[in-house]
Amino acid sequence: MERRAFLNISSLALGSMLLPAFGRAIAAEELLKPVALQFKKMLADTALTAATQAGASYCDVRVGRYLNQFITTRDLNIENVTNTESAGVGVRVIANGAYGFAATNDMSPDGVAGAARQAVAIAKANAKLGGEPVRLAPQKGVGEVAWATPYKKDWRTVPIQQKAELLIAANKAGMEGGASFMQSLLFQVNQQKYFASTDGSYIDQDLHRLWMPVFATAVDKTSNKFRSRQGLSSPVGMGYEYLDARPEDKVKAAGGICTLYKNSYDLIEDARACGQQAKAKLSAKSVEPGKYDLVLSPEHLWLTIHESVGHPTELDRVLGYEANFAGTSFATLDKWQSKKFKYGSELVNIVADKTTPGSLANVGYDDEGVPCKRWDIIKDGILVNYQATRDQAHIIGETASHGCSYADNWSSVQFQRMPNVSLQAGKKKLTPDEMIKDVKKGIYIVGDGSFSIDQQRYNFQFGGQLFYEIKDGKIGAQLEDVAYQSNTQEFWNACTAICDERDWRMGGSFFDGKGQPSQSSVVSHGASTTRFNGINVINTARKIG
Repeated sequence: MERRAFLNISSLALGSMLLPAFGRAIAAEELLKPVALQFKKMLADTALTAATQAGASYCDVRVGRYLNQFITTRDLNIENVTNTESAGVGVRVIANGAYGFAATNDMSPDGVAGAARQAVAIAKANAKLGGEPVRLAPQKGVGEVAWATPYKKDWRTVPIQQKAELLIAANKAGMEGGASFMQSLLFQVNQQKYFASTDGSYIDQDLHRLWMPVFATAVDKTSNKFRSRQGLSSPVGMGYEYLDARPEDKVKAAGGICTLYKNSYDLIEDARACGQQAKAKLSAKSVEPGKYDLVLSPEHLWLTIHESVGHPTELDRVLGYEANFAGTSFATLDKWQSKKFKYGSELVNIVADKTTPGSLANVGYDDEGVPCKRWDIIKDGILVNYQATRDQAHIIGETASHGCSYADNWSSVQFQRMPNVSLQAGKKKLTPDEMIKDVKKGIYIVGDGSFSIDQQRYNFQFGGQLFYEIKDGKIGAQLEDVAYQSNTQEFWNACTAICDERDWRMGGSFFDGKGQPSQSSVVSHGASTTRFNGINVINTARKIG
């Protein structure tokens, strides 16, 4: 599911829609019942043995238990509370130089062995179609290891009533602030993933993630005009402690227009601001089209990074192997091979990083058993690397995988998925207010909104949540109907200033769609407030009559 499609779904329909995708409904107390480690290892060994006896030269097994809790509210009402569980085993093999994959929810030795033999049969059938044999980058087995998301408060132990009361209190604060309607949701995820391979790895991982989207809508009953403002929280890879707001985690936006959040989140404060600023949008002036210097907050810029850097540097898109959801890529191999393709200005340093604490893609090992790491994608403005898995690494001269192969469920085959892709903070001390001081004609944008980008991830248009005029170095009036247009290379080469590490924050997506059949993954993108000069801004208002 694409993020933009997901956000348009009403919370009333959400609960029933999620059940097929996320598994069977269960009681809340079942979320805390563990699966014995030895049982998972027994299933994995059974599959490994069956696959190799059937003729596999390589095999990996993923034993997965995926737990979710979704709470949705509207105004002062709870609309849905759903707990789901999905459990099973996925087996991937190489036989006769070709891949094969099969999965089962029959978690018995016979069921798992049958899936392994089926995967080998599929691989052998695929091999008859011809083509280059699969070539895996070497990966030394890591033995028996474990990794868990660092968290202080397990969301599974927090009473549902407490969570629902928090959401209702947020909706109430938003309506008191000026919203006509409020909607708040809480998504909580626990993925229990066990990986084993013929390389000699047995990896047990316990992953926790959380997301709390909020939506305020204000209506002018005289004109029937309406405006909305989304919350400014980030989906995170951490526990329920994210909602224990700490004063030191609050960051004032430029000009003090609102509060932003770094490592924890004040839901009530942001919900109230949602209501106030949605109402203020009703009387905000419409933007005059033209060229502006843009000052973009991390809460906005993460999505631009995702679409214009994250997707086009996925190696399978570059090679034309993948085009679903996001198309292929303009960042072709010849540009990388030249070692001088100017993706952006010299200030632009973008890294892939799966080790950042609190990020969505932070795990210990990927779904090929590769330890996660950090590497450069754009260095001093030059394209220097891509995102590659074990079977892609040799194509770009790498001797090891980057550790970015994932499946969204035990029943899905793993493939190249985006790690955290982030813009590094500026090296010189600079705050957003200082950045704005020498902007003569500009717009400050906070929060993500609509977007459109072509099938090579080159020409694009982005909206946002909050827009403020910058005039002669000062934040001015609130604006509406703003979107900016550019192309990826022109935009990143227009980068002229980046705030320092103090301002660096992460945004991200719980629902990044890719593949056919479609899979939905999670990813974070970090940035500091960043300035881009001379970007074309259009007015998106539609005038009828």
